[in-house]
Amino acid sequence: VQLQASGGGLVQPGSSLRLSCVASGFTLDSYAVAWFRQAPGKEREAVGIRRSSGGMQWYTDSVKGRFTVSRDDAKNTAYLQMNSLEPDDTAVYYCAAGRPIMSTWRNSRSYYYWGQGTQVTVSS
Repeated sequence: VQLQASGGGLVQPGSSLRLSCVASGFTLDSYAVAWFRQAPGKEREAVGIRRSSGGMQWYTDSVKGRFTVSRDDAKNTAYLQMNSLEPDDTAVYYCAAGRPIMSTWRNSRSYYYWGQGTQVTVSS
């Protein structure tokens, strides 16, 4: 049972990047999928979440309008589309799967499964 995150890299400010998160050993469709990130010297923070049925989403304020969490349950895969990237978006990005209630979606302890992280660096 695992999540495998990929797609990170070094990009210039203003660029776009799409991260992928592939689940194996379990079916993703019954779980909410969230993305977190952790910059050097900072705590891990929740970026966005998309629930399973209904597909409701929430995002942290700093990425609203720029980032989108999507999912393709037929492929057991979730994505984080990141547009208009800024240097402050530089971090290791993690995907997670769980069943948080709305008030706890930002809490990492609400998630059962975690990917290994993929580095995103935004720099000119």
